[in-house]
Amino acid sequence: MSSESTSELKPLNIAILTISDTRGPNEDSSGQFLEDSVLEAGHTLISRRILPDDVYLVRAAMSVWIADPDVHAVIITGGTGFHERDSTPEAVTPLLDKTIEGFGEEFRRQSATEIGTSTIQSRAFGGLANHTAIFCLPGSTGACRTGWNGILKTQLDSRHGPCNFSALVGRKPERAIERLQQVIGTRAER
Repeated sequence: MSSESTSELKPLNIAILTISDTRGPNEDSSGQFLEDSVLEAGHTLISRRILPDDVYLVRAAMSVWIADPDVHAVIITGGTGFHERDSTPEAVTPLLDKTIEGFGEEFRRQSATEIGTSTIQSRAFGGLANHTAIFCLPGSTGACRTGWNGILKTQLDSRHGPCNFSALVGRKPERAIERLQQVIGTRAER
C-alpha cells in the first residue's frame, strides 16, 4: 500500500464487471450501484460489462483490462459464493501478482453486522495485477454497498491517509503497453 495521499483527488479509471448467469443490463442493480458510486466519487468509468460465470470468459476479459494502461482498477460483483457456478476466485486469483488479504477480512468483518454469520460464505477478495487494483465483491447490491462505502470509497481516493491504492495503480511498463497494442492490432486485423 502507498503511504502517499494528496490534497486533490487523482481520479482513477475504473472498470466494472458483473458476473451472472441470469442478469442482463436491466437487472444489474449491483453493477449500476457501483457505476453510480464510482462516478459520484469523481472517478472515470472506463468500461462496464456483464459476463456469465465462466472461468475462461472472466479470465479473458480481466487479462485485457489488466494489460490495458488506461485501466487502474477493476471492481467485480458476483460469483464469490459457494454455489456450483460461483467461480470468480478461481478465475481471477491466478492472474494476481499480490493478494490484498485485508480486503476480504475487512469486508467480512463489516458484513457480519448486517448478515451475521452468513458472511463466512463470502469469498470476497482483492489483489494487484500489473499495477491494476482488483476487488471482487458478492453479487448482491447490499454487499456492493458495504464494500464500496466501507472500504473502496476511501481506498481508491488519493486524498485518504495514511495510505490508499491510488499511487500504486496505472504504472504499467512501456514494454507491456507496446506489446498489448501489437497483439490487439494483430488480432483486430484478422
